[in-house]
Amino acid sequence: MTRQPGATADGCPLSRRELLSGLSLSLLSAPRRARAGEEVRVGLERVEAEAGGFLRGRRAGLLVHSASVTAGGRHAIDVLRGVGVDVVRLFGPEHGLRGEAAAGDRVADGIDGKTGLPVVSLYGERHAPSPADLAGLDVLVVDLQDAGVRFYTYVSTVLLCLEPAAAAGVEIVVLDRPNPLGGEKMSGPERDASRPFRLVSVAPGPLVHGLTLGEMTRLANRSRAAPARVRVVPLEGWTRAMTWPDTARTWVAPSPNLRTAEAALVYPGTCLLEGTNLSEGRGTEAPFLLLGAPWMRPEAVAREAASSGVVLEPSTFTPTASAAAAQPKHEGASCAGVRVRVTDPGAVRPYAFGLTLLAALRRLHPQFAWLGDGSALDSLLGTGSVRAALDRDEPVESILAADRPGIERFAARRRDTLLYC
Repeated sequence: MTRQPGATADGCPLSRRELLSGLSLSLLSAPRRARAGEEVRVGLERVEAEAGGFLRGRRAGLLVHSASVTAGGRHAIDVLRGVGVDVVRLFGPEHGLRGEAAAGDRVADGIDGKTGLPVVSLYGERHAPSPADLAGLDVLVVDLQDAGVRFYTYVSTVLLCLEPAAAAGVEIVVLDRPNPLGGEKMSGPERDASRPFRLVSVAPGPLVHGLTLGEMTRLANRSRAAPARVRVVPLEGWTRAMTWPDTARTWVAPSPNLRTAEAALVYPGTCLLEGTNLSEGRGTEAPFLLLGAPWMRPEAVAREAASSGVVLEPSTFTPTASAAAAQPKHEGASCAGVRVRVTDPGAVRPYAFGLTLLAALRRLHPQFAWLGDGSALDSLLGTGSVRAALDRDEPVESILAADRPGIERFAARRRDTLLYC
């Protein structure tokens, strides 16, 4: 596959001996690369193949969601209980344990109706488990499908578990899953450390970091003064050049509006429209792929926002309220817009595409506005510098160039935490 701008060639970071000594299951060999068309195997499936491996018989809490399933559709809760893991407590991230809550909806603690197990919400009264939540556990098992971008809150939820797990002496085991964007693309700004805490901006590094959830957990944990005990069950067959279509796996929506792999490939860019008065597609059949407003000029936007790996087709849509989008922007109004279609997954530069869109939309439409005087976009990006640059009409390539020193630092920092070639 063609290496993308900003990609790094880190090489194979870990030897077979290192994998066997502490990162893989007790009896599993080092992960191998998949052959063309062969399905990548996730950490959950490796645990099942080992009949529970080192997790068998341990008292576990599970941090899982709707996409925590095998290729055959069996949920992690059922798989792990079936191989002898003593699951005593469940933890849910944003959108809840079963993925039914809309974005931003606070979720209360409760009881899982399917298993009768207690559920601790990490997107409600608190964002991290309390000592009582971890009491009696040997291990906290994490199986979450991430999106590969800092503002998708699952990565933040996992990283916020590190401190309480370390204090409680509870091991964290990440059952790894693919980064749908691949492991080479890194782009966007670093978070501004002076900004107040936001759950959308916890992970270190650039906005698009090119790590799996297991790798990011290792990296963040390593920098802690009192690190937790972290183990990762690696993917089998995944390589850094793979985007989601290369994995041969069926996409299972990890949140109500990230419904397709196509949407995941552009999400770090099209989600930036959340910080504007244009619709990002919530309340339609294709969130993050249908974009527009009643006053948008689709043909002009399609022409000026052309980007590698995608085409923009003029379209119309009417956002409607649903369980996934209770109050979508421009609800009930006929919107002129574009439908994003991915033509080459490996060529997509989602963050650059998002900046190009914002610049074109702002230039072409006097009706364009930032929500919250810009605070909504600033929160997503973890910095106000990008919006300020757009407001100064700086070229997109100049904005991207300003991020390169931080990306280069991060590439060096992450190198010895990588698990895949």
